[in-house]
Amino acid sequence: MQNIHLSATAATPEVDFRFDSHQLSLKGESYPENAQSFYGPLLDAVAGYLATLDHVHIAVDVQLAYFNSSSTRLLMSLFELLNDAAVKGNYVTLNWHYDEDDDTILEFGQEIADDYPSLDFHPLALVA
Repeated sequence: MQNIHLSATAATPEVDFRFDSHQLSLKGESYPENAQSFYGPLLDAVAGYLATLDHVHIAVDVQLAYFNSSSTRLLMSLFELLNDAAVKGNYVTLNWHYDEDDDTILEFGQEIADDYPSLDFHPLALVA
């Protein structure tokens, strides 16, 4: 599976999916004009990648400062895929990076932890 690296834009996050080392990263802000066209191919790639795994440790780092509602829906789809992979015997660590002063982002991460309990969730405060 070919790794994916997309540089951040004003409206889309940096994407660094290193499938060969089982490390996935999203960083920046997410409010693309068409979230489906941005996240759809990424979700397809992740689904294809996860389908090949068996008892693998996957590290996921998310450091999003902002995401709009359409991005939220697709991010939840990503976490659902990862949770399903964990249920099937893989080990998925979700490192949730947030600004120490941003309670909204922290609360969203905690909702993910509640909704997808098979993910090994780690909230990590970014200190200014």
